[in-house]
Amino acid sequence: MKKGFTLIELVVVITILGMVALLVFPRLPSTDAARLRGSARTLAATMRYVGDRSVATKGSFRMRFDVSGGDITVLKGEGGASGGDTFTGRRILADGVSIEDVTTPSQGKKGTGEIVLDFGPLGIREFATIHLKTERGGRFTVLAYPGSGKVKALEGYREGEA
Repeated sequence: MKKGFTLIELVVVITILGMVALLVFPRLPSTDAARLRGSARTLAATMRYVGDRSVATKGSFRMRFDVSGGDITVLKGEGGASGGDTFTGRRILADGVSIEDVTTPSQGKKGTGEIVLDFGPLGIREFATIHLKTERGGRFTVLAYPGSGKVKALEGYREGEA
């Protein structure tokens, strides 16, 4: 008597594994969504940090959003010198994540160009809504509230929920 698997047994096992993969694969988080969520959380944490730092030092900071280029820079003082620490100097947006638009009451909604958020001794100076997106259409909204220092990262595209 020979030991081993028959062709039918192998086909059945491969078919079962294929069906399990079809059921499990769609439930796995996509790396695109994970990068977007991580970028939104990093942006929210950076904004909280800059707000707290401006309150603690009674100084002023600025966050410059290059909407077209997808770059976010933290600057110290009104003159705009570099923030100078490792937390604010790190990259905020992951590859494949870009800024869709930034909205503030004083500067309006900008989907191109540059927009600057000011932080003073009381934290962020005005309400801000930042929309992040991926190439596949995923979206996250980051809301920054003046006075309280509260910053929220919400899934989807949300208009200013002040």
